[in-house]
Amino acid sequence: MSYQNQNWLDLWHEPVVEPDLEICDPHHHLWDHLTHRYLLDEFKADLDSGHLIKSTVFVECASMYRKDGSNAMSPVGETEFVNGIAAMSASGRYGDARVAAGIVGFADLSLGAAVGEVLDAHQRASQRFKGIRHATGWHPSPAIRNSHSNPSERLTESVEFRRGFAELAPRGLSFDAWMYHAQLPELTTLADAFPDTQIILDHFGGPLGIGPYAGKSREVFDQWKRDIAPLADRENVVMKLGGLVMPVNGFGLHKRRKPPTSDELKALTGDYYRFAIELFGVDRCMFESNFPVDRQSCSYRILWNTFKKLVADASETEKKALFHDTATRVYRLNEAD
Repeated sequence: MSYQNQNWLDLWHEPVVEPDLEICDPHHHLWDHLTHRYLLDEFKADLDSGHLIKSTVFVECASMYRKDGSNAMSPVGETEFVNGIAAMSASGRYGDARVAAGIVGFADLSLGAAVGEVLDAHQRASQRFKGIRHATGWHPSPAIRNSHSNPSERLTESVEFRRGFAELAPRGLSFDAWMYHAQLPELTTLADAFPDTQIILDHFGGPLGIGPYAGKSREVFDQWKRDIAPLADRENVVMKLGGLVMPVNGFGLHKRRKPPTSDELKALTGDYYRFAIELFGVDRCMFESNFPVDRQSCSYRILWNTFKKLVADASETEKKALFHDTATRVYRLNEAD
């Protein structure tokens, strides 16, 4: 993945759809790797592509962990780092968008009740801290990379993980879930066990299209529909609509000679969006960019154009929910911070 694909992205241009529609982007990352930097300047270049971004939510990506201290506390460094960028953005010198108005960090729930000290440290580090993501994506196929948190199989069912999970709700913190589509039944049982904890399912629950799922898009979609439906009955679960054009999803967009148009993306991925919105309703759905990860496959302008075209026939109230209000409510954002 590289920010250097700008020349490829520039091979296709189209006007911004509904440029006055207010947006909260509830899922993006910030990092500085040896081969790839995506910090405020790089993100701002995408934010300035024409859509009206009012605020954003940063989601953990193992960035800028503390070098010193315990392993358990090291992820607090990421919250400290992002809070600094959020403060830079709040100065107004980088535009009107409030970048990282919400911060979703990492804390190892496998620590059990002891994770409470880590959560408290995150909250002390930033008033913008809203919850954690402990990615649990696991698959037996060597063709599918497990989540960066190195989870074990059926991690969410372990006693210690659930003891750690129990520490979230008393602190008013939410849980972002990132897993693969075959694991969705595990999230249903977790939601049942903790009905008072707000759960946000990232990236449609990770429908896979590589390894044993390559060339089986219809079978994957049908299985995903069966397994996502019970989650809609759990009122504490909301859905992030996006993160669907990563290489792991199997569409192979990053390998094309030219980047896709928004119409192409709509045709390719629209079934997932329509089903999820119908099932969960607009008050439990929020569009997300998942940048810069999805930047491998399309530009920021094209991605949000796709979302807008997908719901072109929706009412203004429905659009407000999908593009802004659901995200700001679920993440308890103050866009004036």
